Amino acid sequence: MTTVAIIYHSGYGHTAVLADKIAQGVRDAGQTPVLLHIESATQDFGPILEAASKADAIVFGAPTYMGDVSGVFKVFADATSAVFATGGWKDKLAAGFTNSHSFSGDKAHALASLTILAAQHGMNWINLGLAPPSVTAAERGPDTLNRVGSFIGLAAQSDNASPEITPPAGDRETARLLGERVAKAALRWTQGADVVLDKAA
Repeated sequence: MTTVAIIYHSGYGHTAVLADKIAQGVRDAGQTPVLLHIESATQDFGPILEAASKADAIVFGAPTYMGDVSGVFKVFADATSAVFATGGWKDKLAAGFTNSHSFSGDKAHALASLTILAAQHGMNWINLGLAPPSVTAAERGPDTLNRVGSFIGLAAQSDNASPEITPPAGDRETARLLGERVAKAALRWTQGADVVLDKAA
């Protein structure tokens, strides 16, 4: 069994909804999720870094504020330099998710920041793996999968309402599918970790 760490910051609870759905997807794939909530920029990140270092894959998540990941998440990202110095996350699998009020909101930039963070650690990025909906923008209802049309990771949209209502069902299911995809990839990745390369040649 593999472990998938889900490290996220959520300013108003909407991004936390996605983190929970990703965790559900990991469980649906028969693997173990570990939810690691970044609560503030001043907390001790040591326990999060330690738990993530034990995982087979890490999914990074943050709301998109002002066209990039939240400042709180960025403080955490800077703190991962302690792991970077030891190569502790090298060759782990990684994925990412974000959420904002706007349909676009420059979420692609936030996802790119998460991708670069993973690349700096030598991790292997898993994309969303879902094609954008083959319907018009007007037909993209709340139940549509990948309704924002992202490829690099999960991009969700939330209205200014309670996290019990938004993000909508389609975004939540897209998050669950991402968790399932990462968990299955992590299982394949770890099963092949001990393969002797000269036998495969």
